[in-house]
Amino acid sequence: MSGTLSLPMQVTAISAGLLVLRLVIGLSMAAHASQKLFGWFGGHGLAGTSGFLETLGFRPGRVFALAAGATELVSGILIALGFLGPIGSALMLSVMIVAALTVHWKNGFFASSGGIELTVLFGVAAVALAFTGFGQFSLDALAGLDSFFTPTDAVAALALGVIGAIGNLSLRRQHPANPTPASR
Repeated sequence: MSGTLSLPMQVTAISAGLLVLRLVIGLSMAAHASQKLFGWFGGHGLAGTSGFLETLGFRPGRVFALAAGATELVSGILIALGFLGPIGSALMLSVMIVAALTVHWKNGFFASSGGIELTVLFGVAAVALAFTGFGQFSLDALAGLDSFFTPTDAVAALALGVIGAIGNLSLRRQHPANPTPASR
């Protein structure tokens, strides 16, 4: 035996690897969203997330909390199921860019100090899946959509995700400076 796999076995092995990656990334993101939206898994729920987002300048906090939580939930489910090609990836990338820049950037890289490590991992996994596709063990493959999405579609979807993140960040209100005695 030469140690190399035949082409059908390689495709199956790659698809199995993509399935594991999709399930871990997608379900982890959906669980993270459930913390925000429902207070599950030790999360703060919508009220706590709303208050936190208000402190970051996202007002009204409840609207931004619903948008962030829903985006995370939908992206996680789409990726876990392997459905709709790069759309879930673009959604995940968008929300991870916003989280990285508004919450984690100031803390450096590693998650142990609140840094961008996890947002980078989620974002990079989303980008990789947008380009590789979801493999034969996906709803896209089952529905015949796996050959429908091209690398150009991945670039377009991810670009829209980046634009969505920029749009979200542009809605952020910076805290007003404390009034000085001269400006009162």
